[in-house]
Amino acid sequence: MTALPKLTDATLTIDNRVATLTFNRDDVRNALTSTELVSDIVTTLQWANSTIDASVLIITGAGSAFSAGGNIKTMGERAKAPPHELQRNYRLGIQRIPLAMQDTDIPVIAAVNGPAIGAGFDLSNMCDIRIGSTDAQFGETFVNLGIIPGDGGAWFLNRLLGYQRAAELTLTGRIIKADEAKALGILLEVTEPGELLPAANKMAAKIAAKPPLAIRYAKRLLKLAQRQNLDEHLDACSAFQAICHKTEDHQEALQAFFDKRKGAFKGQ
Repeated sequence: MTALPKLTDATLTIDNRVATLTFNRDDVRNALTSTELVSDIVTTLQWANSTIDASVLIITGAGSAFSAGGNIKTMGERAKAPPHELQRNYRLGIQRIPLAMQDTDIPVIAAVNGPAIGAGFDLSNMCDIRIGSTDAQFGETFVNLGIIPGDGGAWFLNRLLGYQRAAELTLTGRIIKADEAKALGILLEVTEPGELLPAANKMAAKIAAKPPLAIRYAKRLLKLAQRQNLDEHLDACSAFQAICHKTEDHQEALQAFFDKRKGAFKGQ
């Protein structure tokens, strides 16, 4: 098994092809700025792409929050830098997350244990699937502080909810609770707090039980479909399908079907 990367403000575990990244900065409500969480997230996503040992990644927070986004206590001091330096800090800082997320081959599940505010909300929207506890709250709250989503949040929210609802949430900066988030399509499922990780792991296990390479190619197709026309997408489908047909796992899946048993897949 590929060695797990060393992280600073988060922990990473893996069990039965399901990796779990847990933010451990409850002292600042798992803020993404003024911590090492940005680097920890990017490092984990790069690791996930480099190993066939993981088929799914769950992201969650320890403590009371999923992520409060930016650290408001240090925001004023950071804003004293000149504009060109602020822009550079975004590009070399928090904007690394959406780029790494976009390039991640395996499905990512956000297990939202508490408030996901600002960049924390955007981070959850970058994930493929979101499950939240009844303690979860969401807010695209940047305008409340006189700023805008600098991490690509408007791009992800548009694609998740459509323009009108994304505009309403972005321009009002209001905070919504878990039930409304599910009704809007932000959350796939709402659980009691103690059932959140079991629910996330149950879903992750269903995905992890499938042929690992097929999961990765299927995820890539879903992402490509967001920006391709039909002709381009069909070309990608045929290329990926040709590769999948030649894998050992495809042959194992066929044999398991005929034998009426579960497949034993190796990612080969």
